[in-house]
Amino acid sequence: MLTLERLRADHAPALLAFEAENRKYFARTVPDRGDAYFEAAGFAARHQALLAEQDAGICHFHLVLDDEGRIVGRVNLMDVEDGCAELGYRVGERAAGKGVATAAVGQVCRMAATAYGLTSLVAKTTLDNLASRTVLERNAFTAVEDITIDGRPGIRYRRSQAPLPDDTA
Repeated sequence: MLTLERLRADHAPALLAFEAENRKYFARTVPDRGDAYFEAAGFAARHQALLAEQDAGICHFHLVLDDEGRIVGRVNLMDVEDGCAELGYRVGERAAGKGVATAAVGQVCRMAATAYGLTSLVAKTTLDNLASRTVLERNAFTAVEDITIDGRPGIRYRRSQAPLPDDTA
């Protein structure tokens, strides 16, 4: 069973380890965050900045934990404004292809409506990222616009936060 935890200060060491462990894996589909991101002092400062954004209600950051309490992914709601936020997520290589992203995104969509009062979510992915497109479509996101992401063809998705029949779980 997956658990979502809202980002906290004490998550920093485990989160840095998760990101470092999956750096090459993530770089296959999204731009690398650069060496500075993985330096302990810089990561700690960035982590504190994320917590400040979360405290201000600008963003909502969540870690996805496995049955043993290990971080296997992240699901974030960013740039909250006028009842809308942008969804972002990543699942580590160990958990990829096991339904983790689909389940975690579904949980965050429910939280977005109930805990955060959001009425819509947007997300984007590259056209060639079939796994990410599948996660979004399985969670009632609809493609609304062709876009370019880092010079690659992409798609912007939108989801209305009207409850779906399976959103009551």
